[in-house]
Order: sequence, then structure tokens, then C-alpha cells
Amino acid sequence: MGKKEPLLIGWREWAGLPDLKVPLIKVKIDTGARTSALHAYNIEIIEIEDKKFAKFIIHPIQDNDQISVQTMAEIVDMRVIKSSNGHKQMRVVVNSAIQIGDYKANINITLTNRDIMNHRMLLGRSAMKNILINPSKSYYLGRVSKEQALDTYNHIV
Repeated sequence: MGKKEPLLIGWREWAGLPDLKVPLIKVKIDTGARTSALHAYNIEIIEIEDKKFAKFIIHPIQDNDQISVQTMAEIVDMRVIKSSNGHKQMRVVVNSAIQIGDYKANINITLTNRDIMNHRMLLGRSAMKNILINPSKSYYLGRVSKEQALDTYNHIV
């Protein structure tokens, strides 16, 4: 049986996080980051049947606070993450399926407020199994207009 061809992507792409009820989010591919990071706020840790969960809100579309997704995921870890500017922060880590084009995987994602950042999600290198990145291309798998993104969320609200 042959090895599956790697997926070729650009330095940023559109992805979905079905486990977190996020059908569409702009993702920046970041080979400098080990773990993926997702914009989240109002993060609340709750316990259900001896398991810890994070309940949180996501604004999946950049520059749009009107669309928010309330979701919940089991906490798989708590990690100290050092940002690119050297600041250390304790973060909740959850696991979720991600879909980028035909590529599907389960990945660990840290939750943090990325309000001032240009992308709501970073895809870290631990989530890039069998992926090749063309750093000169953006949206290699296809563009989504702001109107299309808003329409996607208007149909699920």
C-alpha cells in the first residue's frame, strides 16, 4: 500500500473545527509554533462526571464581534506557552478535529485571546502531519470571501 501524498497548502488557509461547532475559520500556518492556538474568551473550567471541560466563546471571523460560537471541549492538558515576544502564559489545551480541504486530523489546541492578532487561529507544527507548505502562496486551497464566511454562520445561527 502506497504512502498518501502530502497535502500542499499556503501560509494561510480556511479550515473547519467540527468538534467545536466552527465550520469556517481563517488559519495561519506557523511552523515556529509547536502547538496550535485558537482565539477564545470567557474561558470557564467546569467539571462534569469527574472530567474537566473548558466552556468558551469564539469570534471565528476577524473584525466581526457579532458572530460568536459558544462551545465546550474536554481539557486534555494545561501548558505554559511562551509567545513569540517571550511572554509566558498558562493555557488550557483541548483536542478537536480539524479539516483543511480534504485533510482531516485530530489536533491539540491551546485557548487564548487573539483579539489583537490578524488570524483567529495558528496551526502549529505538531498538527502538520503529511502537509507541505508553500510560503509564497496564500489560500492555496481556495479563497472564501467575507460575505461567504458570514453566510456560512448565518445559516447555522
